[in-house]
Order: sequence, then C-alpha cells, then structure tokens
Amino acid sequence: MLFIHLLVLIAAAHLSFARLGNGLRGPRPHVVKHGMFSSSFTKRSSGDGRRAPISRREAPAQTGCGSGSQITTKAPKANIFAGLTDNEAAAVTSFLHDQRSLNLTAAANATSWDNKILQVQLLQPNKSDALAYLDSSSAAPKRYARAIIRFGTTLEPYIQEYQVGPLPMTNRSTTVTRLDYLFNKGRGYQRVYDLDLEEITAFTYGVSASIIDITQLLLNGTATGTENDTFVIAGNTPLIHEDGKIFQWNQYYSLHTGACFDEDTLPSGLMFKTDITGRDPAKWSVVAWQFNGVFYESEAAFRQAINSSSFIIPGPNVDGDWACTDYNGDPLPHDELFPPVPVQPDGPRFAVDEQEKFVEWSMLDSFLSKPLEILKLILIKVDFSFYLSSNKDLGMQLHNIKYKGERIIYEVGLQEALAHYASSTDPFQGSNAYLDSEYGLGTTTWQLVSGFDCPAYATYLNTSFYLGETSHTHPSSICMFEYDTGYPIQRHTAPTYVSVTKNIAFTVRSAATVGNYDYLFDYEFYLDGSIHISVRASGYIQSSFWTSNMGTQDGFHIHDNLAGSMHEHVLNYKLDLDVAGTANSLVKSALVPTTEVYPWSNGKPRNMMKFDRTYISSENDGKLNWDANNAVMYSVVNKDKPNKYGEYRGWKIMPGTGNRNHLVIQNSTVLGKSVNWATHHLYAVQRKDSEPRSVYPYNGWDPNDPVVDFDKFFNGESLDQEDIVLYFNLGMHHTPDTSDLPNTVFTSAHSSMIIAPQNYLLGDPSRGTIHQTRINFVSGKVTDALTFGAKQPTCALDLGVTKPNLESFVGEVYTSKYPYHPDAQMLGNPGEGLETGVR
Repeated sequence: MLFIHLLVLIAAAHLSFARLGNGLRGPRPHVVKHGMFSSSFTKRSSGDGRRAPISRREAPAQTGCGSGSQITTKAPKANIFAGLTDNEAAAVTSFLHDQRSLNLTAAANATSWDNKILQVQLLQPNKSDALAYLDSSSAAPKRYARAIIRFGTTLEPYIQEYQVGPLPMTNRSTTVTRLDYLFNKGRGYQRVYDLDLEEITAFTYGVSASIIDITQLLLNGTATGTENDTFVIAGNTPLIHEDGKIFQWNQYYSLHTGACFDEDTLPSGLMFKTDITGRDPAKWSVVAWQFNGVFYESEAAFRQAINSSSFIIPGPNVDGDWACTDYNGDPLPHDELFPPVPVQPDGPRFAVDEQEKFVEWSMLDSFLSKPLEILKLILIKVDFSFYLSSNKDLGMQLHNIKYKGERIIYEVGLQEALAHYASSTDPFQGSNAYLDSEYGLGTTTWQLVSGFDCPAYATYLNTSFYLGETSHTHPSSICMFEYDTGYPIQRHTAPTYVSVTKNIAFTVRSAATVGNYDYLFDYEFYLDGSIHISVRASGYIQSSFWTSNMGTQDGFHIHDNLAGSMHEHVLNYKLDLDVAGTANSLVKSALVPTTEVYPWSNGKPRNMMKFDRTYISSENDGKLNWDANNAVMYSVVNKDKPNKYGEYRGWKIMPGTGNRNHLVIQNSTVLGKSVNWATHHLYAVQRKDSEPRSVYPYNGWDPNDPVVDFDKFFNGESLDQEDIVLYFNLGMHHTPDTSDLPNTVFTSAHSSMIIAPQNYLLGDPSRGTIHQTRINFVSGKVTDALTFGAKQPTCALDLGVTKPNLESFVGEVYTSKYPYHPDAQMLGNPGEGLETGVR
C-alpha cells in the first residue's frame, strides 16, 4: 500500500514522457554584408513508441533500447522571465499608437522624419519582486513591457525608452511612462546621429560616381549604387565624434563573384572620409582620401598623386576558392569513411516544460536500475533546474538555476560582445569597433544545423523577439543535449583495482551570426556540480588591404593584397550567484610563496607556499584580474552558513580552457567610456534593481557619454554579506594569419569560465552515477568487474536516427504586429523581414 501511495505522489509531480513537438552587423550605415542574406520545441525522432512513466521505469533491458521520446515535466512556477506573447506585443503596439502625444507612424510607412516604435520587449522584473514570487506563495510580479521609440520629427533625432503596463492591457490601469531609472546617465535617452540612411547612402555613392574615372583606373570597377556595380562601400562603426562634428571612413569592397559571400576578405585599400554632421545633405562633404596606405587631404591632392609617374596601383583583392568555405583542397586520408557519431540509446535523460521553457537535468537513472530503490525518488532533489529566456539584444539567458533543490544562480547571461579593431596605417580599421548588442545577439540567433551544430538527437527550442512592429521567430535556435565528453570525470588505478567514471555533460547551446562573425554559446552542466560557460568564434575575418608601408605592427600578410587585421573580442557576462541566500561575500584565495621557520625545521628557514584567504569587502576593490600563474581563485561564500567542518559553503569562479582576456587598448579613442566593462577580467558589485545590465545596446552612439557607464557601478558600497553580482569577460586577442582563411575556426578561438561548488557539499556528487566501473584483479587476472547496475544496451541500432535533418532548415518566421494579423505569417531566409538597428 505504501509503495502504491508513493507511485501516486510521483505521478502528481507531473513527470511524463511525450514527443515535443542573418542579421547585419558590419560597418554602417551603407554596408552590404554577407550575413544578411508560436515558440515551441521540435525534436528529431530517434524511435517510435512511448516509455513508461518514471514511476514504473526500470533499467533498460539488455535486449532492447528506449524509444527516444522527450521527457516532459511541469515547472513549479510560471516563467516570469519569458518574453512577451504575440498578443501582448500586439496590444502594447496598438496602445502606443493610440497615444497622440507620441505622434507615431506605422513602422511600415515611416520615413526617417517620422516617429516610430523600434522595439517592444518584456521589462524584466526586479529581483526583489521576483524572489518573493519564486520562493513563496506571493503573487507573480506585475508584468510590464519595455518600448523604444525613435523620434525623427526633429533636427536632433533621438530614441527614448518607455515602460508600458501593467499587462494585460486595460484602458483603466495601463500607463506609459518614460523609463529612466535603469540608466545611470539619468535618462533612457540617446541621440541618433545617422538616422537618414537613405540620404547618407545616396551621398556616399554620389561621391563614388563623381570619381568613376579613378575607381575604374585603380580598381577596374565601380560603386555607383546601380546593379552593374562590382564594388560596395562600407562605412566604419561607430561614427567618429571629433570637434563637435560627425565623421565616417568609407572603404570599397569587391562584391563576391563565387558561391560564397566573402566580401569581408576583399578590401580594396581605397577609402574616403566624410563629414555627415546634421541632417542637411547639402552641408555634407568629403574631407580626406586614402589609397594603398597613403593619406591625401583632398581629392585634388589625390588626383595629383595618381597622375605622377611614381604612383603604384597594386590592384584589388580578387575573389576565388581561397575565400570560400565549400569543400576544397587536397583530400584527407580515409575521409571517405564516415566519422563516429553520438547516439542516445534510451532517448533524452532530461525533462522539459515546453510552455514555461523550464528544464531539469538529474541523475535519476542512478536509482531507476533497482526497482526497490524507487522510494529514494521521493527524497532526491533534481541536480539542475532552470528557466530559459531570449531577447533581441542579448539572445539566450538562464534564470533561477537550482542545484539539488537550492537556488545557486538567480541570473546568468551575456551582456555585450565587443570586437575592437586597430591599425596604424588603415584609418577604416583604426576607427572600427562593434558593440554587437546594438545589432542584436537575439536577432541573429539563427536555426542550428542538425548533426553539425548539435547532435542529430538534440532537443530544440525556438526563439522570438519583436522589432519594427513585427514579431520574428527563429525555429530550432537553441539546442539541448547530453553527451559523453570523451574523457572520464574520475579514474584511479590501485594495486588491486582500477576505478573509472564516465563524464556525461548536459549542454544548452545557441549560435549568433553577427555580420561576419559567428559566435557559439554553451552552458554545460557536469555531474560534479560545475557549470562551464563558453564562447567560440568562427566566420570571416574583417581584413585589411595589405600595403608596402604596413610593416609588421598591424599584423600578418595573409594573401595577395590582404592583411589579417588585428582585433580583440571581449564578451561580458553577468553572474548573479546566490549561495544559501542572497547575503554573500567574495573571498580571494591565493597560493603565495613564503619563507618561514617551522617548529619542525630545526631553526632553518624553508622556502614553501601558503594558502592565503582575504575578503574583497568593498566595491572599491571590485575590479579584478586573474593571476598570471593561475594561483588565485575567487569564491562567493555565505559566512552565515558554514558546513559541518566550519568552512563557508560557496561557489568558486575560475578560468576554463581557451583564452582569457580583457581589452588591451586602454582608454579607447573609438569607444571611450562605453567599454568601461572591458578593462578587467572580473568585477564584483552590490546588486541593485537600478543596475540590471553593465551596458546599453546603443552606448556606441555617444561613446564618451554613454547611457550606462559601468564605472558608475563602483561607488564604494559594501560587499560583506550583501547581494553580490559578478561580471566576467571571455574572449580572445586575434591577430589573423593564413589559417583564418577562409574562416576562423572554433578550436583555437575559444574562451570559457567555470563555476564550481566549494565546500558546498560534503563530497563529490558524481559518485551518484551508476555509469562507472571498478575492475578488481589478482595476479594480473580480472576477478570481477562492477557496473553498479548499469546495463549496456544491446539492441540493434538503426543508424538512420543519426542522420542530420538538413532539409528542415528554416530562416525565420515573421508576423506584423501593427496592424495585427496573427494568422498572417511569412517565411523567409535569415534576415528577411528583419529591420536592423533603429533606422
């Protein structure tokens, strides 16, 4: 009777089995880039039939395998972090249009001289309100939308943030107010200095048309804005603020002629600088020229040099197979043989609540092999659980991560991705620096390719966002899967036995293609309780034109007239750890050299090392760098919650594999105060509802007076038993060489961070998996091999289930929100229907 009662309790936990059903970055404003060209789960089938409910599951029989159906679960609470629904976004858009004071024009009809809605998304709840809901029976926080409106009906156009709500919309209670408290500039406001893109593009190509004789002579081509052009013109980002004026360098790039969009590898070395201050094109002008590394102050000086006998015409970079990512080169030995492929013989071992975007991963199989131990299920706390969200600016974010039933992380996710270029001879590259959240890490999170980006058996999640009064859905743009890492998590050989444990990890992955670069974002969960956060970079380098006066200080000469333009990637993450509550402290643990006389050293000094622990007690000391010798570690601990041995329970933060870096450039001329978050490896501040993010997506528009200045977070407040937020930087210093052609590869462009328990538990939790062995032997002969109840699948495997589903690739689905027609969905290639930026 007790056993039956327990089964009923398990069933009440709602655990069941069921099948789950290119944006541009690049130089603005007139670049032509290769990258532009209902949220639910989809799961590639890996078998038929259904598995038994968890309450009745036993270890897989030796003669069969599981069905492969996705395990489902029910989130304990509604996901208050998820984005707006389609109906909510449509209602907010309609409500804003009803506000006559805003004088809005429908986005589809608006010109640069109109006011329009640029973006609508969820205003994330304050943590103080969210915790009351998550940790008790309190009602969910009131739900508000966050809207960005562009005001173009002025000589000084700008954007302004607004708060709209509460949701759902009602005529009596809904209000729209300026949203200012999140921004330490004092206002959610930013000037727009290049709003008139059509006019700027027309002006730029008009300049080019006026020197068509020069482009034909030097480049054997034209860029006039017509279909017959063989070149495009790209403007640097961000705009150059000098002496109260706005400037931009513009370079010619060859259009691709082959199968690949590889313009980034085809710079010409011909460029000109424009003054585009104000909104009157009649007042714009060309103020400088450069060609083949030589600077000219005027067109007249440039023409005079061209007509001289010593003038050198090196010719442009020419497209070819060398710049294309398709199969090319000498065949690899034995490459005709199919490589190893991963399989999951019993299907997914993690659970998903599709509607709430809630995920659980645990070692339940450790106890399912022995039916009598079903009682333990009632006492087991899931190893990891969390909520997922995604938004236009930042892409994938994780919330309320719990470990064994206790929250350890309130929030973790990307804040910004910086690519900062530099050059002493190329003013275009010397003025380029991209803050990718402006273009949107979410808008460029495209569908993942089955069997290549993720295992064919992975479970996929769609992402959505709202931009330009249109909703966009990117199918299968987040994947989740378990995999065998290929190395054990534990092993030891003793005189009479050897012990080895499989290292199984659970990964949540997305990829964003922001212009020329592709970023692969991973959150990996391990059996020891650690979480590995990593980013990899691939895609095309944005290269420079190689010139004879370039020397070696700008990088390598990598092709005919091509240089690998040096640059830095710095990606900033927010990590809000909660260790046994929100009152936490930050401790620095270091191994330091010491020379001391010990009671046992016979009065003689000995050169040793010692373990030194100090606390970072104030934000004044909260800007930190990793030790060059990796002898320093930082941990977030709770002084009020020691373990049974008196040590404070905590989580340590340390660099993982790959690169670790912050910005080499100091006091960047290009980005000024907008990258104050990129000067160190790690930061610690006291959490505030008014400081939800280290940056603002449009900080680069006014770099020396950013809307969010990260330096202002550090005002001397206490870090002793306070709610602490960490920010850390991943990335890589990149000096491209010949191996970056045609694309940079993920294997070397990799950076990661590890978050791991420190004195948090009383032992290694990976001992809880049955997927380990102990082989006992005597006199060189095996006496027995323990498998702890794990059963090796012996069913016949249909390799068809490992075949990538390449025909399922879809660019994006988009739907107009004003006027709103929920059934009028359109399907397009990546980037179609996408209104990039704020123009």
